[in-house]
Amino acid sequence: MRHRHLNHSRFTLAAIDDIIASGQWRHWADLRRAARQDAAILERIERVCARHVRDPRAQRYHFWMLYARESRAPS
Repeated sequence: MRHRHLNHSRFTLAAIDDIIASGQWRHWADLRRAARQDAAILERIERVCARHVRDPRAQRYHFWMLYARESRAPS
């Protein structure tokens, strides 16, 4: 899956931001699957979302921030 002007499929900060902001359901599912396999991606999701959570209208970022925090919390 390619995002913006990126020419790779890694989950960089820019790619994660693009997926959250304008990705379709299947892109969100790919990000979730990758985050479940790699804790570093959860950290990147939190970094991206931290820039947006002050905006109450940025609900996608609120959702993903909560998902990342809950996924990293000990069971």
